[in-house]
Amino acid sequence: MNVAVVMGGYSDESVISLRSGQLILNQLDKTKYQVFEIHILLNEWYCLIDNQKYPINRADFSFTKDNQTIRFDVAVNTVHGTPGEDGHLQAYWELLELPYTGCSFYQSSLTFNKRDTLSVLSKFNIPKAKSIYASKGDVINGAQIEAELGLPFFVKPNQSGSSLGVSKVNALDELPKALDFAFAEDNDILIESFLKGREVSVGVIHYKGETKVMGITEIISENDFFDYEAKYLGKSSEVTPADLTEDLKNSVEETAIKVYEALGMSGFSRTDFILMNNVPHFIEINTNPGLSPQSIFPQQAAYSSMPMGDLLDNEIALALQRKPIWKK
Repeated sequence: MNVAVVMGGYSDESVISLRSGQLILNQLDKTKYQVFEIHILLNEWYCLIDNQKYPINRADFSFTKDNQTIRFDVAVNTVHGTPGEDGHLQAYWELLELPYTGCSFYQSSLTFNKRDTLSVLSKFNIPKAKSIYASKGDVINGAQIEAELGLPFFVKPNQSGSSLGVSKVNALDELPKALDFAFAEDNDILIESFLKGREVSVGVIHYKGETKVMGITEIISENDFFDYEAKYLGKSSEVTPADLTEDLKNSVEETAIKVYEALGMSGFSRTDFILMNNVPHFIEINTNPGLSPQSIFPQQAAYSSMPMGDLLDNEIALALQRKPIWKK
């Protein structure tokens, strides 16, 4: 079976994706699969073999080596951000009838949009922060935001990952800089009330016919919140499993599963919560969680005694079972 391990992307998250891709390349069983390293970058798509680049034919997602055209049976998607986490690549593969891992193009697009995700989850009574939505060019009144959300509050790009463009605003004179920072990532932003409490991240997958929690990790950031520096540059400590009472642990697991199923998810995911007054409040869901050495999901897999190779086998099996939407 020819397996394309697809990594990279068009955003600043591409560096993290390339690390995630290397872990997958190392963990896939080479006795089962012929594995190919595929880079999708802003200016080029190619297969990398022995440090030589072979361009990807975008008409059918194949490449040619030694006058032989090589096509794939399945794509293992580990592209963070756009175009691999927002539904664009998934829709492209769907049209080509190429099976791919992770959730469908619709779920990818939905969950990459913070506002739309919150709108869907509001129907399922998932606790969350209060929020205000704004677009570039809107008149944004700081005093009105403070009256509605209080201080401090967060300013976030509506569509972005790895905490890129996120700021915590402690005083209104910090708002203009936070807006510029967020609008540099996206034309639409979300302004959210501050949730005071412990932060946890929960890995959830669909494994052998059931929705399963991998583990709960508590995130203790050295910075003011779990920003990009804390995530990837060692400015945080991550405790797996989180030290929770049995009741709170059960509540977090039940809420994480409820979020996963309410959003129609499949594949690897990581959902972040703030535990405020012993109630898990939803922050966001990541449908293509990082698999770099610094990432949380591999820690949770190790805690659950689930070899990454087995999890990848399960992902590939699920991908091969899923039919294009018009063939269902």
